[in-house]
Amino acid sequence: MTPLPALLLLVLIAAAPAPAPASASTLAVSGGASPVVCGVAKENRTLYCAPVSAGSSNASAVALPLTFAEVSAGRGFVCGLQAGGAALFCWPPAAAPQWQQLKRIYNNGAGALQDLAVGADQVAAYDEAAGRVLWWRGGGRFPERADGDFRSLVSGDGFSCSVEANASAAVRCWGPRGSAVQADFANATSVRYLAAGGTRACAVLASGAALCSGSDSTSGSANASAVLPRDLSPYGLAVGDSHACALRRTNHTAVCWSLGGPTTTVYYPAVGTAFQFLVADGNITCGVASIDFSVMCWSLGSDATTVSLPRILPGVCVRDESSCGGCGYLWQSQQFCGGSGGICRLCDGSSAPPPRGPVSPPPSSPPPPGSSSKRVSKAWIAFCVVGAVGSFAGLCSIVYCLVFGFCSNKRVHNSVQPNITTAGAAAAADNNNNNNNGGGAAGSPYGSPNGSRARGLFRRQLSRVMTRQRSGPSSFKDPAEEFTFAQLEAATKGFAAEAKIGEGSFGTVYRGKLPDGREVAIKRGESGTRAWRFQEKESAFRSELAFLSRLHHKHLVGLVGYCEENEERLLVYEYMKNGALYDNLHPKPGSAAQQSPVASSWKLRIKILLDASRGIEYLHSYAVPPIIHRDIKSSNILLDGNWTARVSDFGLSLMGPPESEETQSQSQRHLTVKAAGTLGYMDPEYYGLHHLTVKSDVYGFGVVMLEALTGRRAIFKEAEGGSPVSVVDHAVPSIVAGELTKVLDPRAPEPAEHEAEAVELVAYTAVHCVRLEGKDRPAMADIVANLETAFALCEGSAGDRGGGGFGNSSSSASMSVTSMDRSGALV
Repeated sequence: MTPLPALLLLVLIAAAPAPAPASASTLAVSGGASPVVCGVAKENRTLYCAPVSAGSSNASAVALPLTFAEVSAGRGFVCGLQAGGAALFCWPPAAAPQWQQLKRIYNNGAGALQDLAVGADQVAAYDEAAGRVLWWRGGGRFPERADGDFRSLVSGDGFSCSVEANASAAVRCWGPRGSAVQADFANATSVRYLAAGGTRACAVLASGAALCSGSDSTSGSANASAVLPRDLSPYGLAVGDSHACALRRTNHTAVCWSLGGPTTTVYYPAVGTAFQFLVADGNITCGVASIDFSVMCWSLGSDATTVSLPRILPGVCVRDESSCGGCGYLWQSQQFCGGSGGICRLCDGSSAPPPRGPVSPPPSSPPPPGSSSKRVSKAWIAFCVVGAVGSFAGLCSIVYCLVFGFCSNKRVHNSVQPNITTAGAAAAADNNNNNNNGGGAAGSPYGSPNGSRARGLFRRQLSRVMTRQRSGPSSFKDPAEEFTFAQLEAATKGFAAEAKIGEGSFGTVYRGKLPDGREVAIKRGESGTRAWRFQEKESAFRSELAFLSRLHHKHLVGLVGYCEENEERLLVYEYMKNGALYDNLHPKPGSAAQQSPVASSWKLRIKILLDASRGIEYLHSYAVPPIIHRDIKSSNILLDGNWTARVSDFGLSLMGPPESEETQSQSQRHLTVKAAGTLGYMDPEYYGLHHLTVKSDVYGFGVVMLEALTGRRAIFKEAEGGSPVSVVDHAVPSIVAGELTKVLDPRAPEPAEHEAEAVELVAYTAVHCVRLEGKDRPAMADIVANLETAFALCEGSAGDRGGGGFGNSSSSASMSVTSMDRSGALV
């Protein structure tokens, strides 16, 4: 039943006479009553499943944003091996498995796994580092391990088989049916590739001939297979209950034949279509087409039809080209594997060309000569009409600016929108700024003019944008109040040192009390008379005032008002009683934060992360155009008296790329801006290439999540005098290796049963947030959904998630997994 495509060229032993690929696959089919096919997507290595039936609905993502290296299926469940081989997940064969159906199998100290092979009720995989085959489930009918060097591991009903990676290339089998299957291959030589399904196993020999066990119902001998097709590719073979399919050596088209009957019927399900590899189960066979990596499936004796899966990864990624037995990588496959490794090319003597990308459409043919004069005359008419309309619009704009921009002195800071028009303007603004925390200074939404002219220009521009519409579904709020400097000075008792509570992107934050009794936080821009210093302060002040006047959300800090007198620039916010998340995670000795419940509660930490993620999601998804915060860090996540988290400090924020760029996805659009932010939280892609996207905020939030899990600062020293270490480098390897407990914050209690699942879900989400390339990171909506699931697990109500009020659901919620050991039930 195991999918046995041949392209997956994981060479196990260099001493083997002819290195051959492993039997692992990026596609699997479970051929039960409602057949389901699952595959690893080429674009991002996430896993999708879809029903095999014709006219089926779109594919559903499984365990987003986990990435997978291999997938295999049996009759009762599907399993996926996470990228890197550290974790194994299984779920029922459903087109859209629910998050609670996903189970994790722990590998009990094994190294990175490969060659995943699922049978009727057993799961097998190969631990290359230790040189052993491991099993899970199987009802005690399989050994716990089988030591040796093997390749082409497969599983069927009641048996698993593999080929010894030595000169003999003998077939070894285990399980209750293992000895009978092994006996049928006793005289076989030069076995290149194995496949299994139902009660049978088949092999392709070096000669291109096929050999199947139990093919003859009278003799039960594999040697009774002389009528089977020949000249087969050694790496293309799949076996179902009563049929087998393989790829022809000459053109990689599929040929299938019946098994177990008195006669053998040969048929061709997809004439003229070349495939990368095939998989089978029950009476269903599926393959990945070479031309575009789409998936086609067929049942016994029928023609192939396309299934609604995304383009599938055309093989398992291997670390280096030496694993390909001298065949090299498949054309362009390194980009499919994230730049680390590639997919081995088939080198079986076939003449099939490597798959190419979509061919560009031919240029349009020139118009007939007689139409040129008519086209010119129409063009002149259009030009005149557009010119007249444009002139009228320009005149109206000038009148509007004169009336509202210069004649009105009233300033009402409400519903504002920063005036960024192009990435180039933002970049020009940033080029005049200095670094903030090692990353760069705030880029003004309005540019950075110099001296007194700057102050006047800022005022005029700000007054012009006051009337612009609010974006996103935020509720309306009262206009920001304008305070005098004397009022705020009195509220902070002369900006006394004891009133100081923190630092912001452009100044110091003080706690104050207004005459009406309201407690507020007052941010005062740093003093300084130098032109560049004033520019920097003015830029951050305008940016934050503009954004917070416009935005209103439960998880964004609320703006109360502002002060603008002479050189003084102050912003007044709602006071957050419990300070910043940073101070609660890393309290100073003797401070009140040392007794913070954040240190002792996993549930509270996850709630705070969920609150903050909702605030960032609002900026990315509901502001039009989206807003990029640029300085997401734990010190900018503030906690009110009820421990509700709010995102603060918009001094570095910028509006995202224009929505009119329809040719690119949101994650691909970027601003070209000088790097700004805080070291340790900055997106490497942004820091190195100056490409700013909403995924830059996702990276910073991933660091915050790791900070909350480990209790470590974004950059810390392991010991006094040691070298600085980032929390990403500290935590990610252990999480990927399934050793999360090694890096969890030792101050927090050991997570309870439901909390353990929640913490694991948060850790996996964080790992994907801090991936090097922004396109590989999840969107904030997916992060919110995962954190909602994690919080529901902490409350013990995850099973009621559908009606539990967690509004931002997503397919990524399926990432939550139930822990399981090697002997536990999968479903």
